[in-house]
Amino acid sequence: MKNMLIVFMTVCLTAGCATCKVPATSHPNTKGWQDLFKADLSNANFPKGVWTLEDGSLTASKDVVIWTTNDYQNFILDLEFKTAPAANSGVIVYSVDTANWIPGAVEIQILDDYAAKWAKADPTWKCGAIFGHLAPEKFVVKKPGEWNHYTITCVGQKIDIVLNGEHITSMDMSKWTSSQKNPDGSAIPSWLSKPMSALPTKGKIGLQGKHGDAPIWFRNIKIKELK
Repeated sequence: MKNMLIVFMTVCLTAGCATCKVPATSHPNTKGWQDLFKADLSNANFPKGVWTLEDGSLTASKDVVIWTTNDYQNFILDLEFKTAPAANSGVIVYSVDTANWIPGAVEIQILDDYAAKWAKADPTWKCGAIFGHLAPEKFVVKKPGEWNHYTITCVGQKIDIVLNGEHITSMDMSKWTSSQKNPDGSAIPSWLSKPMSALPTKGKIGLQGKHGDAPIWFRNIKIKELK
C-alpha cells in the first residue's frame, strides 16, 4: 500500500508532462517548467568567461563543467544539445563534490558516435550511455550540427534516458555494487572508483564543456522537480 501511494503521488506531481508518467518514456511538454539556468547564469557556478549564453544557446570555450548552485533530487531534466565533429561531453547528475566529480557522480554521455575517433569506443561510452557503466539500447544521436533532444528522469537510484524520441537507457544503480565490474561482467574504467550503488541520489547538475577539443551547445534546458 505504501509503495502504491508513492507511485500515485509521483504521477500526480508530474501532471504537467505530456505522458504523465515517471519515468518519462517520451519527450514531455515542458511548458511551465523551470529553466535550469537563468538567462544571466547567476544561478550557475563556473569560471568567469568560460560559459556564455547567446541567442538561447549555452556553450563553453574550455573543458570546464557548469554547475547548478542548487542540489536536485528526483527530477526530470529536458534539454537539447548539438555537437561539433568528434565532440565528447555529458550531463552530470547527483554530484556532491564538484571539484572531484568524476568518481562520485553519474554522467549521461554525449558523443559524436559518427566520428572515426570514437568508432571503436566501448558501447558504454556511446551517446545515451551511463558513462562507463551501461550502454544505450539504441544509437540514435544525430550527426554533428543537428540538434538532439534529451529527457533524463532521475528518481532515487532509477535513471531513464530518452534521446530523440527513443527510450534508450534504463538503470537501477542499486545493481552496480562493484567499482571494477558492471553487472554484465564488463570492466568499469579505473577512474570511476566508487560503486554506483553507494553514490548519493541528490546533488548538483552539471554540463560538461569543450571536452575533447570539440565544442558542444545546449539550449532549452528545463527541469521539473518531483517532490
